[in-house]
Amino acid sequence: MTGEARLYSLRLDSRFRGNERRYKLRNPQAAIEDNDKDKQMKFFRSKIIATLCCSLFLLVPAAAQDAPQAKIQTSMGDIVVELYPDKAPASVANFLEYAASGHYDRTIFHRVVAGFVIQGGGFSKYFNERPLRDPIPYEGDNGLKNQRGALAMARRDSPQSAQAQWFINLKDNEDLDHRVVEGLPLYGYAVFGRVIEGMDVVDAIGAVETGPGGPFEAEVPVKAVLILRVDPVETPEE
Repeated sequence: MTGEARLYSLRLDSRFRGNERRYKLRNPQAAIEDNDKDKQMKFFRSKIIATLCCSLFLLVPAAAQDAPQAKIQTSMGDIVVELYPDKAPASVANFLEYAASGHYDRTIFHRVVAGFVIQGGGFSKYFNERPLRDPIPYEGDNGLKNQRGALAMARRDSPQSAQAQWFINLKDNEDLDHRVVEGLPLYGYAVFGRVIEGMDVVDAIGAVETGPGGPFEAEVPVKAVLILRVDPVETPEE
């Protein structure tokens, strides 16, 4: 292991959310350097990349702006997602770059919570962490919701900490959405796509038996569910 496993929770303010359950989204990745100046430089560099991606998208003719798709091949079947570079340019580019590099090949869904989410993209079946690039900008305020079938970025406590891991919502999870309460932002999790084929596969993964595994005390599939690879889907020209 290259980093200490941690649990990170979405904090719900009891003044506004009552006694609702505090769901946890785990992303055990190496900690961001504490040097504030270095983190700020990384953030601005990522923001510039995101702006360029968005500008390039706007230059594409409307006919060519159909949502790109990707196929997530798993040991339990295929899942096809459509991606939204117009709403989440940095998240989509980040996901496709990790996919093209082979980062997701033969990783696992290391976290499965029935009726909540399935999460993967960070560990091999031996719980070895894959190398990571710099975090990407926060895009959770893009208006897309963590509804059933939505594909979103996992992260640590900092909203600017998303890297490689992602999750698929098994139900509408409004508590994971960005919102503003009394003028203050409550940061959520950035949605950048949704499942358009294979939701039955997602549900089947979400129903597997779980328990402790690797560095985690719970929520790990007893029988590993592999992400075999992730590839862009070429849509036929009309």
